[in-house]
Amino acid sequence: MRHTTIVRTLALIFPLACSFALPLAAQDSQNTSVAEAARRSREQKNASAKPATVITNDTLTPAAASAPATTPPTGQQSAVTSEGVAAPPGSNTSDQNVPSAADEAEQKKKDVEALKQQVAALQGEVDLAQRSLVLDQDAYYSKPDFSNDKAGKAKLDAEQADLKQKQDDLAQLKAKLAGLGGAEEPKTPTPPSKP
Repeated sequence: MRHTTIVRTLALIFPLACSFALPLAAQDSQNTSVAEAARRSREQKNASAKPATVITNDTLTPAAASAPATTPPTGQQSAVTSEGVAAPPGSNTSDQNVPSAADEAEQKKKDVEALKQQVAALQGEVDLAQRSLVLDQDAYYSKPDFSNDKAGKAKLDAEQADLKQKQDDLAQLKAKLAGLGGAEEPKTPTPPSKP
């Protein structure tokens, strides 16, 4: 009799212990998966935090013509260029300082790409400022006594002025881009209108 009582007790305790252990094990695995996800997120953030190298005219080394000065053969006159290097006789020194059409086209292409990047960056700032202004307006006007909140009104006015300035700068950049012939202007998404 005593043996059957022990077996019955164990038969009841074992399923109860398992039923308590399973949620605890599941909770532990969720904590580790959240920890792993956070660790992966930090690693991705650190990997993407490396700044991209931006190539500008300042970072490029100028292709200076460092030709050795040669003496012209006797009896022939040579023109001296602005760099102090003797040019061969019969060469036109004014043509050497004029960039070729390919160089001009390449420079224009670089300028257009740089402007497109500036327009895209400023467009992002404008979108962010618009969203922030809408959120702050909602928070300001949801207060029951918003007409007496002078600091909140001043903040909204400052945000509106900042947004207006950014929109004006964006319009100027877009006009400059259109003037350079940037046919592919980034599309500006229209902000959602408030009812």
